[in-house]
Amino acid sequence: MPTNFTVVPVEARADGGGDDAAERTEAPGPPEGPELDSPSPAGDGNPRENIPFVNSVEVEKEVFFEGKNMALFEEEMDSNPMVSSLLNKLANYTNLSQGVVEHEEAEDSRRREAQTPRMGTFIGVYLPCLQNILGVILFLRLTWIVGAAGVLESFLIVAMCCSCTLLTAISMSAIATNGVVPAGGSYYMISRALGPEFGGAVGLCFYLGTTFAGAMYILGTIEIFLTYISPSAAIFQAEGAAGEAAAMLNNMRVYGTCTLALMAVVVFVGVKYVNKLALVFLACVVLSILAIYAGVIKTAFDPPDIPVCLLGNRTLSRRSFDVCAKLHADSNGSATTTLWGLFCNGSQPSATCDEYFAQNNVTEIQGIPGVASGVFLENLWSAYAHKGSYVEKQGMPTASVLEESRASGLPYVLTDITTYFTLLVGIYFPSVTGIMAGSNRSGDLKDAQKSIPTGTILAIVTTSFIYLSCVVLFGACIEGVVLRDKFGEALQGNLVIGMLAWPSPWVIVIGSFFSTCGAGLQSLTGAPRLLQAIARDGIIPFLQVFGHGKANGEPTWALLLTALICEMGVLIASLDSVAPILSMFFLMCYLFVNLACAVQTLLRTPNWRPRFKYYHWTLSFLGMSLCLALMFICSWYYALIAMLIAGCIYKYIEFRGAEKEWGDGIRGLSLNAARYALLRVEHGPPHTKNWRPQVLVLLNLDAEQRVKHPRLLSFTSQLKAGKGLTIVGSVLEGTYLDKHLEAQQAEENIRSLMGAEKTKGFCQLVVSSNLRDGTSHLVQSAGLGGMKHNTVLMAWPASWKQVDNPFSWRNFIDTVRDTTAAQQALLVAKNVDLFPQNQERFGGGSIDVWWIVHDGGMLMLLPFLLRQHKVGGRGGGSIDVWWIVHDGGTLMLLPFLLRQHKVGGSRLVPVESSLGDAAQSSWQSNLPTRMSERAEFLNVGQDRKAGGDREAQLIHDRNTASHSAVAARTRAPSSPDKVQMTWTREKLIAEKYKNKDTSMSGFKDLFSLKPDQSNVRRMHTAVKLNEVVLSKSQDAQLVLLNMPGPPRSRQGDENYMEFLEVLTEGLNRVLLVRGGGREVITIYS
Repeated sequence: MPTNFTVVPVEARADGGGDDAAERTEAPGPPEGPELDSPSPAGDGNPRENIPFVNSVEVEKEVFFEGKNMALFEEEMDSNPMVSSLLNKLANYTNLSQGVVEHEEAEDSRRREAQTPRMGTFIGVYLPCLQNILGVILFLRLTWIVGAAGVLESFLIVAMCCSCTLLTAISMSAIATNGVVPAGGSYYMISRALGPEFGGAVGLCFYLGTTFAGAMYILGTIEIFLTYISPSAAIFQAEGAAGEAAAMLNNMRVYGTCTLALMAVVVFVGVKYVNKLALVFLACVVLSILAIYAGVIKTAFDPPDIPVCLLGNRTLSRRSFDVCAKLHADSNGSATTTLWGLFCNGSQPSATCDEYFAQNNVTEIQGIPGVASGVFLENLWSAYAHKGSYVEKQGMPTASVLEESRASGLPYVLTDITTYFTLLVGIYFPSVTGIMAGSNRSGDLKDAQKSIPTGTILAIVTTSFIYLSCVVLFGACIEGVVLRDKFGEALQGNLVIGMLAWPSPWVIVIGSFFSTCGAGLQSLTGAPRLLQAIARDGIIPFLQVFGHGKANGEPTWALLLTALICEMGVLIASLDSVAPILSMFFLMCYLFVNLACAVQTLLRTPNWRPRFKYYHWTLSFLGMSLCLALMFICSWYYALIAMLIAGCIYKYIEFRGAEKEWGDGIRGLSLNAARYALLRVEHGPPHTKNWRPQVLVLLNLDAEQRVKHPRLLSFTSQLKAGKGLTIVGSVLEGTYLDKHLEAQQAEENIRSLMGAEKTKGFCQLVVSSNLRDGTSHLVQSAGLGGMKHNTVLMAWPASWKQVDNPFSWRNFIDTVRDTTAAQQALLVAKNVDLFPQNQERFGGGSIDVWWIVHDGGMLMLLPFLLRQHKVGGRGGGSIDVWWIVHDGGTLMLLPFLLRQHKVGGSRLVPVESSLGDAAQSSWQSNLPTRMSERAEFLNVGQDRKAGGDREAQLIHDRNTASHSAVAARTRAPSSPDKVQMTWTREKLIAEKYKNKDTSMSGFKDLFSLKPDQSNVRRMHTAVKLNEVVLSKSQDAQLVLLNMPGPPRSRQGDENYMEFLEVLTEGLNRVLLVRGGGREVITIYS
């Protein structure tokens, strides 16, 4: 794929078209008056030719728009600009970062006024990254890590952490070279490339990591001050050796809180001074590292004299004694030393002493023997220890003491925490963070796409070399017991790495103090601005209050929140406990960056075009895997908490819907996954075990494009315990060119109703010349691939009896036929407006299932799905299954099915009824003639103006009378009130020939309405079945019935509608169910 291309403008005319274009650029705007007819000064001097496709008279009358002389495209230029205009805008492209708008505008105006040159790679990226990566862990913990883990494992820890940041920097370089780098720091660069969801999650993880880093730097500052600079400044004094740790923690909390408050005030008042002091802090770091290397070189030929006192193989603290001996010579011979008094109950030689002290000798060794001493081999392996263990020199002879009781107050050097490999990884990792410091200045860089990759990777390589070389040099120069002495107690309370440095230990102490103090100030400066940028992006609504600040854009509220979160880290008061916390957040941030880059490359996202030539998706994948591994290596429970926080942030942004859409490439992951799943689903129909209702909901719209029956969507959401597909479809009558705006409005109305009813699915609206064709198109083509509907849900056409609406029932029956032909199940909800909403509950009633025939088991599956929803009761109420006709053994499945679904209160009730006995008599039986009377009633209504009143009087609609009769029988079964309608052959012949002389059409209508024997049986069955259903299920919350298929001949369509009307008469909520021709339940697991 070529990445370099050249845009060549096409000259309008070879004889001066370029000059004409130049003149148009210099003097834009339409000429007025007679200038329109005057020849152009540029070109050949001839007037402009008339446009061949446009009337020249109209052109002369209209205002002439420069640049729009291409008549074929004139109408499109209002919305689609010309390529020349587009390239002109791209050439003048500027991108102010969202977030601190006022601050960025002030900075831009200041830069324009001063016209200072922008920073290059060294000053703008390399040095800031160097300053942020090298910090407190190098000075306070690296020697201890080498002593505990050994040179080999320490080298592995450093190599893993540095590799993680290097791979992340390569991914960042790919992001930086993917397009124009926004002038807003690493958050803007990442969020605009990854999208609002990932951008928000990465941004907040980065913010929390930076905030806890500030707490870590403050704790490091206080530890240096109280331990190595002024131990006497401690407020809380330890009463004994056991209380030293608690007193130190309390001192750290008090001094840390005061330091945090002071730093917050400095950042609030004069942040510009913090930025100006950054060079001073960087100089402290560089000088300290140079002093370390100078001290290492000096040990090769002149090792320093730093004695360490050992009792047996145990290291002794030199804070409380000077002479490393039990006895010393004086004028009277020999006398006991201060050390003797610490281990014995008196200063006399005959005093009782500690058993271990009595049996072991006191020796003195050099703490820093130098590079040539060979101590490197002793420090090669790990020496992990439990909390409270003695710091012992390996290989030193000692006399062991059985059942020793450790008396408090003895001057031993003890380990303060239990050490193990994973703990050291978590403590060390913060020392390699800070790789995004250079990208934070992207707006000040001369060439961000070149400087960010080069400077960041060069800084990581430099710091990695420094860390790895320090691991090796510390192990080669310093004695193992001194390395494991975290606070330098064996060195009279001096900093271990300071004793190695040259020319003085104070170079390291003062340098590390100011560098950690400056790092804390920079964290408190950068974290609030990062939070303000996230808040002003609007992707997390509850953070928007932190987007406000002072008039110059300083983030006041964000600084307050940052100080509060930082105070939480300060109150922990332990550098070793805070470091793993911020490690988690930084690792989570780096993981998201690597994941996003790898996914976008694998998905071949069109907008993902990194130009960094050393980038490959495998590096991002390796970096992501390494970040995830390091998270669980450091602390598995911290890792789970950090992942939970990041996941909640991601889902919250996704749930609320980000106000900003930056066109992220991660959305391609969903598209590829959907495509893969659709192709997998395409292979054959699903097994019966996997069958679930994929529902197409057919909605009717009113004149204002609003849904007529919103309860249909409520019922759909209640039915979707099966978690299948839902497609909400509707049809607009007309042509798409005329109705596209109304179609958009209707679709918006349907989507809003779906959101209100919590219906998860898709909306598909069709504009068709008639409703019949549009509905057929939906039934045939809704869905995609294997994700097609297998069930159609629609409302019963309540207005089918109206004379002025003859097409509603025809469309309904045609839809039934379409679903049958497509082998799709059909659900028809009658009286759907009486169905419960999602907020309502069934009042303890039952769901009655009338299983007349077996057509796949839909009647048994639907009650189970409805009961999974809170409206259906979730275990309350009962499901009553009634059957009349034996269906060849399928009823044996019912008890097992109900037990498997654990439906409480369900029962099977056979209904003894002979529905077919009376139907055997053809013409003398009780024959309800509603289907014939209904058709005749419609014909009479059309001929009423012609004087056909006699037919209307002869044949009347008895639906109301029949319904009242059934209701009366239900209320008082002892005194039934039956409406009997008896036809005889003579009466039929008389009615048939009564109107023979009026008109031929009337004769044909009556003749066509002859109730043949099949219609007689059907209607008789409908009446009898309706009576039985009413007597058993009138109080049911929902009645499910088998829905018979329409007649094969269209001449009986109206009789079919009347049959269904009679079948469901008197019932409040009815769901007619027709199977799709396949089994949907199985007895097998």
